Order: sequence, then C-alpha cells, then structure tokens
Amino acid sequence: MKKRIISAAGALAITFAAAAGNPEEKAILPDATYMFAQRDTCELFMDVYDPAEGSVTEIDGKKKPAIIFMFGGGFITGRRDEPFYTKWYRQMTDNGYRIIAIDYRLGLKGADKVGIGQVDILDKAIHLAVEDLYSATEFIIENAETLGVEPDNMVISGSSAGAITVLQADYELSNGSSYAASLPEGFRYAGVMSFSGGILSRKGKLKYREAPAPTLMLHGTDDKLVNYRQIKFFNLGFFGSDKIAERFARFGYNYNILRYLDCGHEIAAAMDASTAYQFKFLEDNVMKGLDYIVDMTVDDPSIIRNGSQSRKELYGGR
Repeated sequence: MKKRIISAAGALAITFAAAAGNPEEKAILPDATYMFAQRDTCELFMDVYDPAEGSVTEIDGKKKPAIIFMFGGGFITGRRDEPFYTKWYRQMTDNGYRIIAIDYRLGLKGADKVGIGQVDILDKAIHLAVEDLYSATEFIIENAETLGVEPDNMVISGSSAGAITVLQADYELSNGSSYAASLPEGFRYAGVMSFSGGILSRKGKLKYREAPAPTLMLHGTDDKLVNYRQIKFFNLGFFGSDKIAERFARFGYNYNILRYLDCGHEIAAAMDASTAYQFKFLEDNVMKGLDYIVDMTVDDPSIIRNGSQSRKELYGGR
C-alpha cells in the first residue's frame, strides 16, 4: 500500500472539533459490567459501553473496532469508571465505537513517586498492568459474541500509565515475549492509541520482531512526567513517543504522532480535544489498512489551559 505522508517541521495551529453536541451535558453509564479476572489481592472488572443508538457502526461494510481503554494515574491511583473519562466515552460511542474500560492492578499504590531510578519497582508495575490487559483481552475473545466484539478487531488505548501499558503490551506481543504467552497464537491487536505513553526496555534500543500494530501517539513535547523523548542508561531505557516514532519511521511501521508544542502531561488528560483526529486514524490506518503516516507538531495554547484544568480534575494536585 502506497504511503501518504504529512510532515510538519514547523508548528501548526490546529484545533480538532469534538463530536456534535456537548458530551459534558450527557450522562453515560455502562451497558454491562463483567468480572474478567480474580487475583490474590482483588477482582478485576470491565465496563462495556455499546455504540449509541442510531450511530454509524460500520464503514464500507466493515465494523468499527472495539476500543479497550486503560485509565491513567501513575500506577498509583485511578479507576475505570472515573467520571472525567465519560466525556470521551460519550464521544466515541456517539460515533459508533464500543468502549471497554478495564481495571488493572496498581503496582505502585501507596508510593509517592517512582521513576527510572527505581526501575525494578516500575518494571513490575508496568508488567502487572500488561498482564491484566492480556487477561481482559482473553476474556473478550472468549465472550466475543456476547460482547458484540470481533476478536481480530480490537484497539487498545490508554492515558498516562494506561498509555505506557498499551504500548508495552503491543511491544511484548510483537516480540513474542513470555508475558504474551497466554494470548491465542497469532493474535494481534488491530491498533494502539497512546495519550502520553512510553515503553520500558532492558535490552537497549527498541526492536520489533514483527511489525507493531498501527499506532497513534499524542504527547506534549515538554512532558517530564512521562518523558517525551527518552531516559537511557546503558541497556536500560524508557522511550517516549518521540523516540518510538523515530524507530517506527526508520523501519517503515504504520504510525501517527501528534507532538503538542510546549505542552506537558496535560495531553494525557485532553483526550476529548482530539477525537476528530482519532476517528481519522481509526478509519484510515486501522479499518482501511492504509499506511497513512502523520507526523505533526500542534501549537494550540488552549490545550495547555484546558488540559491543565482537566489534569487537576483527574489527578488532583499531582
């Protein structure tokens, strides 16, 4: 498939329109809730939000993918039914997408702050969440008909810690990692959407044995909480969206990246500000299978203002 490339070396002033109507004015409740795993310390649940009645659920006869979502909170806090996220859930379901919001174990719960210097603790927290994502995926596959999901048509998405988890999960799966051994042989996600995420590697530069799923990354260029570029020490590294995109470009993988100029971690809490672009990625790169590569710098000061307020709403003072 011929690639169409948009590259913006300079900053573009762009505002993506939200879905019609004001999602903040509409309450949304899950259509169903299921327990998908029982751990020693807790039970894990998922909420399923079906496409809104009358919404367009297919394009050219192809069903829109189900989107598994993982909340943010630094692996310290957060919940799948956080009211803040329902604005985004509403936008997605109004546009014909099924959202499956899942629990995962908070491996850093009780910690104040953990960075790359405490790599063993961070590594464990990330992979606990990855394991729970895989368990949720297994449950969905096994109950696909009941849930209205096509097993080969699932996109994983996440904010902050959730974004780290989904990028890490696809990385492990692409490399045939033992972490992914529980998934059916040959299974692949249809796509990945990361809102301020990164990948942890103990083996140096990022390498994919098989091509990763089409991946959308949104990240602030001044993000210090989840580093936009990389933190590297010998073979140990945490690679943010900038470095991931560099590797994807080098090896010809299917990706889109929106680089929000001078923004910090606000982008993790501004998911509802870019839904029009998310829809385009889902329709073109995931559903139509196009290698539609977008590398774009976005200069939108309102994102900083609105995203900062959203971050306070979601994370409190952190």
